[in-house]
Amino acid sequence: MAQDSIESVLRENRSFPPPSAFTAGARLKPEDLKALRDKAAADHVGFWADLAREEIDWHEPFTQALDDSEAPFFKWFADGKLNVAYNCLDRHLETRGDKTALIFEGDEGDVEHISYRELHARVCRFANALKAKGIGKGDRVVIYMPNGPHAVVAMLACARIGAIHSVVFGGFSAPSLKDRIEDAQARMLITADGNYRGGKAVPLKEVADKALADGCDSIETVIVHKRGGLDVRMQDGRDIWWTDAEAGQGDDCEPEWVEAEHPLFILYTSGSTGKPKGIQHSSAGYLLGSIVTNKWVMDLQENDVHWCTADVGWITGHTYITYGPTAIGATQVVFEGVPTYPEGDRFWKMVDEHKVSVFYTAPTAIRALMKLGEELPERHSLDSLRLLGTVGEPINPEAWMWYHRVIGKERCPIVDTWWQTETGAQMIAPIPGVTATKPGSCTHALPGIAADIVDESGESVTESDKGGYLVIKEPWPSMLRTIWGDPDRYKQTYFGKFGDRVYVAGDAAERDDEGYFRILGRIDDVVNVSGHRLGTMEVESALVAHSAVAEAAVVSRPHEVKGEAIIAFVILKGDSGAEGLAEELRGWVAEQLGAIAKPEEIRFADGLPKTRSGKIMRRLLRSVARGEEITQDTSTLENPQILEQLQTSGH
Repeated sequence: MAQDSIESVLRENRSFPPPSAFTAGARLKPEDLKALRDKAAADHVGFWADLAREEIDWHEPFTQALDDSEAPFFKWFADGKLNVAYNCLDRHLETRGDKTALIFEGDEGDVEHISYRELHARVCRFANALKAKGIGKGDRVVIYMPNGPHAVVAMLACARIGAIHSVVFGGFSAPSLKDRIEDAQARMLITADGNYRGGKAVPLKEVADKALADGCDSIETVIVHKRGGLDVRMQDGRDIWWTDAEAGQGDDCEPEWVEAEHPLFILYTSGSTGKPKGIQHSSAGYLLGSIVTNKWVMDLQENDVHWCTADVGWITGHTYITYGPTAIGATQVVFEGVPTYPEGDRFWKMVDEHKVSVFYTAPTAIRALMKLGEELPERHSLDSLRLLGTVGEPINPEAWMWYHRVIGKERCPIVDTWWQTETGAQMIAPIPGVTATKPGSCTHALPGIAADIVDESGESVTESDKGGYLVIKEPWPSMLRTIWGDPDRYKQTYFGKFGDRVYVAGDAAERDDEGYFRILGRIDDVVNVSGHRLGTMEVESALVAHSAVAEAAVVSRPHEVKGEAIIAFVILKGDSGAEGLAEELRGWVAEQLGAIAKPEEIRFADGLPKTRSGKIMRRLLRSVARGEEITQDTSTLENPQILEQLQTSGH
């Protein structure tokens, strides 16, 4: 390695203070945030203990806040007992029983409103159905469902009886589903006949049958929700319709009071080795992170209508749909479809129809909608919006500005949030009533989160133009507890570099002279050009800042002189032609960032290889850039034909 730190060459000087009207009505005012930060700095463990007592309804209170005697296997509130579903439902029944909990909109536009009282009854009924099938505390249940109320009910029903759920995104392939079922040794699979997404049938039961056809011997029961009206094969003795499983079950189910450290769920993420990692989260610590971030960052209040556009198959859907908003009694939208069906204004139409006030989506979706132009959002007033958020990956400054100007009408703060499946909840993010925001920056770590940037030797990087490893130097309640069945991999992956107390996020980051964090991409997305280590995110942001570019992804390939060369894959806006543009864009990047960041090669395409959650699969792009045969599983791609186009695209 030529040097210890990563160079940052992108400069962002625009700053947007929170509107005074927003601050006046926000949950956290400047003095509140200062008090939280001061308390966390003075007593890290006591800070979290007091929050846990304030925010969670305990069946048995805890006496010890943090047990770090076996670091990095941290335990929070370990001798306390609670039930997560009770905290999400029962405690609201007296005061909010008739309040709308979920507004569900299906792919074809069907809408359903579900109150907290009705959601509680549905969860209890289904929990009783699970118990009737022999599922109890500690049993693993895999949920492979469309994004909708039945998935939320299934998750909360598992939590109610102490079963451990593992939600698998409904776009995953049969081999991916099989891997997760077998790793968790799940006793039950909950799925649907299928559903429609973007007007196309998604045959979930058919995929599930393929997964179960060869292996998955631990599965005893498959419960099938009839959602899509698709013809499916039901296996006698194993498969049962959801309605039949619920028949005769009562609307009350006593919660299973579990230890604070009892696993609430396992959620699988892709591992660099190809074997998925089962991220295991606790009950109390995870719930606490969900609650406080929905209050602090999302600023969710009694009259808000919250819409997180994620699928419950991802951590964002766990924390900002199923658990966090319900734990604080919020009303929220759950959407089955995609942002461009039947037209590219579907999101904006729904914002107006459901009076959405807090909107949380991914940069990928923002860039895709930006590509369609401003005319579509301008069809709608969007007057109900008061707060916007982004999640999933760093947002390019120009996409941030479009979101701010076109969707937020320059009056809605934007909370750009950094966090991971492993962290459980948001970690670095603005407090919308306090923090002046900067395009492309997730701003500051939240109270109680000890984030830092360090070099190869673990020393803090203090220079504002140098980046390094993003780390968290103290445990926090919502952190992962282990990798399911593989504690050694947990320790090596997250605590193997700088010791048992320093969590390594795997991201590169830098801070500006005001201490604002900016994520530069994954550490393995850093390119080393002639001894200069550059984050790919900066080059992508420079490309997207060009008026002709809608989206870009940057990777490297070996270069005999420079060490590595930058290869850019570019998607142009609607009417832009590629003729002569490659050289213009190379010059543009050099002008924005300096000659060192100029791409060696630019390839134009209609799209990028993305998973169905919208994540760009840069590992595939690296293979394309290097002319390697693609051997990775591509079954989770939304658009597999794009790979072929990229491999043959002009240089």
